[in-house]
Amino acid sequence: MTQVADGITIYTDGACQCNPGPGGYGVIMFAGGTRHEFSGGFRFTTNNRMELFSVIKALREVRPPRSVVTIYSDAQYVVKMYSDGHAARWRRAGWTRNKGREPALNPDLWGELLDLCAPHDVRFVWVRGHDSTVENNRCDELAVAARQQANLPVDEAYEKTAESLRLSVEKPESVFVTQEAICQQMLFAGW
Repeated sequence: MTQVADGITIYTDGACQCNPGPGGYGVIMFAGGTRHEFSGGFRFTTNNRMELFSVIKALREVRPPRSVVTIYSDAQYVVKMYSDGHAARWRRAGWTRNKGREPALNPDLWGELLDLCAPHDVRFVWVRGHDSTVENNRCDELAVAARQQANLPVDEAYEKTAESLRLSVEKPESVFVTQEAICQQMLFAGW
């Protein structure tokens, strides 16, 4: 697959080791006859956040005032929640879902994604991950390489949420802390 005529074509992917754990994102963008690649990561985050952030990173690079943008992603979470209007409903409901009974996850990222999509004609297309879509496979390579980098920045919104969850549990040695410790042991063991 290549660039859509008179539009911008974007491929994205996110990756996370241990989930939550070190995460990365990869982006390929075809715009103006040029191919651009972007990648980066965070020291402690989730796979869903990296899938969302990959799209956000790409849309931050879209410069024309109004563009036709096609985004290919293997993350049904991203494709369906945007395309089916769930994210927009969560925002209207004060970032809650299921008629206000549950908080919507990742409202910081969903809010930015909705804002970045608003001035453009954006279409999301789901592709099967780790399959025959060359660009999606390359995005996966970028995301995995990015999550393995040293000195990754902090995903402040996620770590703040994770810390508040940790403090809300009666015992500090909660399952969350145990999962984080196991992830660190796996990383040191070379997983």
